[in-house]
Amino acid sequence: MKGRALLALCIMAVVLPVKSQDEQVLKEGQTDVNQLVDALAPPRAPVRTRSLGLARDNEESPAGSTRPAKVSLLITFDTNSANLTPSAKHSLDVVGKALASDKLASYRFAIEGHADPRGSADANLKLSQLRAQSVRDYLVQNVNIDKSRLEAIGKGDRELMNKVNVDAPENRRVTIVNLSR
Repeated sequence: MKGRALLALCIMAVVLPVKSQDEQVLKEGQTDVNQLVDALAPPRAPVRTRSLGLARDNEESPAGSTRPAKVSLLITFDTNSANLTPSAKHSLDVVGKALASDKLASYRFAIEGHADPRGSADANLKLSQLRAQSVRDYLVQNVNIDKSRLEAIGKGDRELMNKVNVDAPENRRVTIVNLSR
């Protein structure tokens, strides 16, 4: 019996694709409504076989806990400010269309602001919160997304995406996370 289990694990290691830990970041102008809807849609139930459960992307972690549907966006702001640039507003218009789609209209989302570590930790936390709030306010006021569906959360500089180049633009991002489980 142990031999069969070991053989099954070896086969899975060879057959199942390895998913990169790198999170995709969409730049302004790369945002597409359908792509955002797919990325933010809640996970579907895993496909099951007789004795082996397979998970689709963003559905089940190796430990069995569900990963949230999320997407990271490079939303630009004026330097050391929470003021959205015109190109950021255009990207958020696309995000708003995705959030208003039939597939996502009944879900709540966290808008997480991230910062690079160039300033103090306290200043970065405050700035990331202000930026997340700025994105939330724009979606509520300009795209008519119900404010009860959006929660702004400042993450500061604690979750760097690019730890090699800490000044990289992907460390100054907004991540939108579907809060449904």
